[in-house]
This record gives sequence, C-alpha cells and structure tokens, in this order.
Amino acid sequence: MATPDLHAYANPLRFRRLAVAFTPWLLLAGLGLLGAGLYAGLFLAPADYLQGESVRIMYVHVPSAWLALGGYLGMAIAALSARIWRHPLADLCVQAIAPIGALFAGICLVTGSIWGRPTWGTWWVWDGRLTSMLLLFLLYLGVIAIIHLHEDRARGHRMAGLLAIIGTINLPIIKFSVEWWNSLHQPASIRLSGSAIHADMLWPLMLAALGFLLLFAAMVLMRMRTLIAGQRAEARARRLAARLG
Repeated sequence: MATPDLHAYANPLRFRRLAVAFTPWLLLAGLGLLGAGLYAGLFLAPADYLQGESVRIMYVHVPSAWLALGGYLGMAIAALSARIWRHPLADLCVQAIAPIGALFAGICLVTGSIWGRPTWGTWWVWDGRLTSMLLLFLLYLGVIAIIHLHEDRARGHRMAGLLAIIGTINLPIIKFSVEWWNSLHQPASIRLSGSAIHADMLWPLMLAALGFLLLFAAMVLMRMRTLIAGQRAEARARRLAARLG
C-alpha cells in the first residue's frame, strides 16, 4: 500500500489553488450548519430542568472549548511536521491556527463566565478547568508573540513550534481536571460510552459544533492563503531590491 506523501501539497501555489476551491464551500456549509444548530438550540431545544434557559449558552461555549483544544493539538502536530519532516508549509500552518485558536479559547472563557454567573453565582473561580483553559489561551498568545517578536523568522517559527509542542501537556489537564480536583465545573457530559445530554439538546449541539468546525477550517485556509501571499510579495520585493542594488 502506498504511503501518503506529506510533501504532495507542499508547493504553495498548488496548496493555494486547493484552498481557493475549498474555502467558499467550507464557509457556506459551516454557516448553514451553525445557523441551523443555533436556531434549534435557542428556540427548539428544551430548557434544562436545573439551569433553565441559561443552558442555551452551551451551544456556543462547548463547541468553542472543543475547537480551542483541537486547534492547539493541530498546531502542535503542524509544529512536529515542520521539525521532523521539514514540511515547508507546516510553520505557516502553526502561524495560521494560533490566532484562530486563541479566538475560540477567548470565546470559551467569556461564554463560560457568562454561563457561570447564574449557575454558580460567580463569574470566575480559580479551579482546575478554568485555570488550565486560561493557560491555553495564554499559550496561544505566546505562540503568536514569539512568531512576531523574532527578527529571524525561521528562528521565531522554531521557538513558537517548540512552545506549541510543550504546551500540549496542558491538554489532558484541561480534559481531566474536573476528575482530578474538586471543581464547580461539571464533569464531561459526552463520552465514548454515551451522552448524559438529552437527545433533543444533543443534536443541535452536534450541529453547531460541526458548523463551528467547518468555519474554523475555512478561517485557517484563508489565513494560510494570506500568509503565502505575504511571503510571495516579500520574495518579489527582495528580488527587485537585488536588481536595483
């Protein structure tokens, strides 16, 4: 069986053509699924018997948390690909994911605080889940800062990739923090063994999560296209400067 060639789409122009083709479809499908999921979650799904109407923020909060974690894992895998297989677009993938992952981590923190106020009686508690999620947000910001602060772009990408890889230690802490320490945060309601969420609330959540996922992918592709275009513009500027010099 032939193994997949990691460099099959390493050519920036080939990747850009694929990104241009897929981005609008991802955007349209993501917006459609997200709109349907949020409509169902806000207007069709029942209120929670304990939390009442405040539970409806779940349809934004939970997918944002999932994508913040998944985005960071994807960023770390891209960083490993850059270091191990020298994939020429992997560092750009890290740079593309970082601000989008930070956005979703920020949405997760904000919506979690809004949800926590009527549920727990407080906007914030320094428990394991909230603190580790805040750390994830700061790790995203750290990766962004390192990439932009280094004058040597290659060194900046290496250091940012290293932080992305090391930061994956925080992912299982986020996942299992509610089981390891006492916490106001409820345990996971969706597991491989089944779901504690009623089906009438679960399907809108899954629909919204899929919509958010497709939008996340579309935003990453758009960022990659922008970064590739920026690199090409810089390369042309250097060639022009060399000719004039």
